[in-house]
Amino acid sequence: MNRLQANICLLCVTLCWSMEVVLYACIPEGIPTFATACVTSLAGAFLLFIAFHRRGLTALRSDGCRLILKTAFLAALSASYNTMYLCGIKSFDIASGAFTFCMTVVILPVVLLSFRRRIGLETLLSVVLVGLGIIFALGPSLRGEQLPGLALMGGGCLLRAVLIVVLADMAKRHDPLAIAILLELFTGVFALFGWLWQDPRLFFGLPLSRALVASWAIYSYFIEAIALSLNIIALKHVTATNATVVYSLEIVFSMVWGLILPASVITPVHLTPTVVLGAVLVLCGSLAEIIDIRGKRVQREAGK
Repeated sequence: MNRLQANICLLCVTLCWSMEVVLYACIPEGIPTFATACVTSLAGAFLLFIAFHRRGLTALRSDGCRLILKTAFLAALSASYNTMYLCGIKSFDIASGAFTFCMTVVILPVVLLSFRRRIGLETLLSVVLVGLGIIFALGPSLRGEQLPGLALMGGGCLLRAVLIVVLADMAKRHDPLAIAILLELFTGVFALFGWLWQDPRLFFGLPLSRALVASWAIYSYFIEAIALSLNIIALKHVTATNATVVYSLEIVFSMVWGLILPASVITPVHLTPTVVLGAVLVLCGSLAEIIDIRGKRVQREAGK
């Protein structure tokens, strides 16, 4: 897989992730967030293990406890940033919430510098454009009561930036599919403890229905199994910055769903000139990182 193919895979992953808000809307009210995370993650781990159990077991025999501990750490980061994201997103609408999640792109260079990684000119240009997009989209509509939510989103983005850097490094040293299986497994286990805290009755406290089962099945297959494994495979061939900037295109996809899907499925997105300008800047920032403007890409993040 070359860099262009990896970016195409990341675009597919981002498209799948943008559908999360639609799938969440199809889940009946009253279902604990941790229940969805637990069931879908464990189901995703099961599906991946059935398909790639030989590769997973081979990786465990060769890498052992080191791979397990690293993946458990990633799962803890993932569970933490998702919790902060879900709490903070309540202060924003769909479009604004997507822009706040884009703060990962702005925070990532700080994380890279802390890891003593070099940053290229394309990365700096992307960060500036995406940062301006966030300012234009959020600045005019940001209210005082939204600041706590914005702080939670910022903290979640910081954890997500660390997760992406560590995951990109792991994907280059270990089997990506083995990482995906273990990551799903540990995420499901961590979510199980959260579910027990929310409702000790677990499945006995759920109003099971066809809509819930269908939503969980689709989420497990497309988001947890396919998107996650494809994401880690692609991370093996690109830098963490490249991946993060492509992820920011989730804003564009989310806005499209908010425009074309009926209000019964998703809260409609109301476009304003500043939101459109912000989306255009984010798109330009993504292209600046994806397109090899100078004809030669040097992966400075890896220190090469």
